[in-house]
Order: sequence, then structure tokens, then C-alpha cells
Amino acid sequence: MPRLDVIQEVQLRNQLQNLIQQHRDLDTAIHSLELTGTSDPLQLRRLKKMKLDIKDKIQAIENMLIPDIIA
Repeated sequence: MPRLDVIQEVQLRNQLQNLIQQHRDLDTAIHSLELTGTSDPLQLRRLKKMKLDIKDKIQAIENMLIPDIIA
């Protein structure tokens, strides 16, 4: 994989921080909805799926930022 230039790395790190915040926000929303017990099960499923999608994006960006080390 080619090395990232400084601008690309900064952009990826900013995107990573935004995704991490979105993941936290979804976690809080899901937790709140589960506590009330009055939430729509379909809405909860959608939020959980969104959270998993964001987690996958976070992992992909982290993989791009952390170089593979061959031992």
C-alpha cells in the first residue's frame, strides 16, 4: 500500500474522529431508547446497523493509518 501524504493523513484522521463521535452518539441514542422501553424495534435495529457500519468504516481508516509491520 502506498504511503499517505500529510494532507491525506490529516483528512483521514479528521474523518476518523468524526466517525468515532458518530459511533458514540449512536451508542448513547440506542442506550437511551432501550432504557425507555417504548422505542420502535425497527428503529433500534436501524440504529444498531448504522453503528456497525460506522465501526467498519473506523476499522478501515485505522488500517490505512497504521502501517503493516512484517515481523
